[in-house]
Amino acid sequence: MRKPLEDIRVVDMTHVWFGPWCTMMLADMGAEVIRIEPPWGAIDRISEGKLFGGASYTFHHLNQNKKDLTLNLKNAEGMRLLKELIKKSDIVIQNMSVGTMEKLGLGYENLKELNPSIIYAALSGFGQTGPYKNRNCYAMFAEAMSGHSRMTGDGVDPQGPPIEMAMAYGDMGPGSLAAMAILGALRYRDKTGIGQMIDLAQLDCMVALNPAITGYFLSGMLNWEMRKKYPTGGIGGIFKAKDNGWVRVGAYSPSALENMKKFLNVEDPTKENLEKYVANKNRDECVEELVRADLPAAPIYQLNETANDPHLQSRGMFIELDHPLAGKIKTANNPIRFSVTPTERKTAAPTLGQHSREILRNILGLTDNQVDDLISQGVVAFI
Repeated sequence: MRKPLEDIRVVDMTHVWFGPWCTMMLADMGAEVIRIEPPWGAIDRISEGKLFGGASYTFHHLNQNKKDLTLNLKNAEGMRLLKELIKKSDIVIQNMSVGTMEKLGLGYENLKELNPSIIYAALSGFGQTGPYKNRNCYAMFAEAMSGHSRMTGDGVDPQGPPIEMAMAYGDMGPGSLAAMAILGALRYRDKTGIGQMIDLAQLDCMVALNPAITGYFLSGMLNWEMRKKYPTGGIGGIFKAKDNGWVRVGAYSPSALENMKKFLNVEDPTKENLEKYVANKNRDECVEELVRADLPAAPIYQLNETANDPHLQSRGMFIELDHPLAGKIKTANNPIRFSVTPTERKTAAPTLGQHSREILRNILGLTDNQVDDLISQGVVAFI
């Protein structure tokens, strides 16, 4: 079965979350993604406390379907091999500090000389231009400066502290937009033969992913101020159940409010009415009754409950893959459903340098003896 990107090769020089999430999306659509790591291992492979088969759980989550090539770029031969690989590739993606690739002689202008049709995606915290471009950045910084952290706290108490978002949305959201941008650049190259550079910043993305900013420009008010002055009606929120579980209800439409009147048997239902109802029910019983009454409701899960939800299981959102060192690994699947060219997770995250010999032989044309020499010189390594 043909895949949308099966004729595309990606040189993946990313690390941590932002870049690896982007490149895994491309790999799931059929691209040959070759992750470049130093022979001693990338920081995201070994940075967290508990390792599973030599890698952190986040590395396992974000690097499926990829091949792994180790190259010591401090060595002239390692750099030469990387450039040869780039000549034979379609896309280079990196999320290093601004200026690092240029210092290595791997900036866009350099790579365009090697491969005129290359698509080069530079992912960073603050972008390649602007007064903050040289600042270090993490997901939580982009979340903080785009208003998300403050607004999450405002949802609890506008006078209280900001609350950080869980699981680095400031990486995953921008990483998704990066994949979309690369697909757009590929489409343009399909029509013109012309490659280009993509400058994509976490902070820019998180600003774009915050509709409350437009609300501020239109109203001059913070989001919580606007909600207080102009309530939208409806009944919703997080409510505690009798068994100490939690229920999320969102009855905001006119039809939902009519259903709520019938359900609670009151003419003017309030949040307090609903809170009292939920407090006298167990969580799952409460959700079932609300859903039967055509009221929008959901249980608030712990991760173990998410992992065992029958709907998610029926949708194929959990898969099991074999890892050479960690054994069988269960993980989340790609959520995109194509009718003709479905995404497919075939392989677990690679071990360090797992595909080095394969890539050096099959793509760059080296012999086994030449690869062995590179290993002895410390240019490449694999487990």
